[in-house]
Amino acid sequence: MAINLEKKLQKGERINLSKDSGDKLTKFCVGCNWGQIVSGGFLGMFKNRQDVDLDLSCVVFDNNGQLMDHIYSPLYRPEILQKFGLPKGKLDTADYALHHSGDDLKGDADGDDGLDNEIITVDLTRVAPNVEEIYFFLNNCGKEDFSQIPYASIRMYEGTPTLVNKVFASYDVAAAPQYAGKTALIMGKLYRRNGEWKFAAIGDAYDDKFLGFTVHRIAKDYAKK
Repeated sequence: MAINLEKKLQKGERINLSKDSGDKLTKFCVGCNWGQIVSGGFLGMFKNRQDVDLDLSCVVFDNNGQLMDHIYSPLYRPEILQKFGLPKGKLDTADYALHHSGDDLKGDADGDDGLDNEIITVDLTRVAPNVEEIYFFLNNCGKEDFSQIPYASIRMYEGTPTLVNKVFASYDVAAAPQYAGKTALIMGKLYRRNGEWKFAAIGDAYDDKFLGFTVHRIAKDYAKK
């Protein structure tokens, strides 16, 4: 299947990273956009706004299914990460093929501004040759669950963190009943097959209370063995 503009992905769907022209897509962004929880107010004034801290992260596995690299917020406490056998957070993979824009602790305050709050830029031409799978996932660092967030979505697009040229795939991940009680979401993966990169939408939600649980879950239940 070729990539379609503004295509809404379904759980389990797979797409080839090919443009309509037939060229392979090698440089793009994976971004997550979400809003604060707004309540109360009178005639549009004096509304209460609750910050929402979602974290977009990714973990990288080699062709033997071993965790070899990661991107997640440097703000995670190292002593907590150590309990899960995980290193400190960072914003770049070792091969500099993936780069994180930085941790957004609040979400959009006045409605959707059209830009993603956290973005991982991807350059497939720089990915190390022994990398087989790259998983993208979300964790909520607050007390609310995904169903309480007014909107949250993930998309893949050509452009930069501040300029969206063309969205070629997206799907919503919040404000739906099936996300009640869920605070972690394994969104999808890039995977290499026969020398070509493809993307698979996963969309599995869990009640993980910390990023470490989600990383262990991916390594145990999802990564190629």
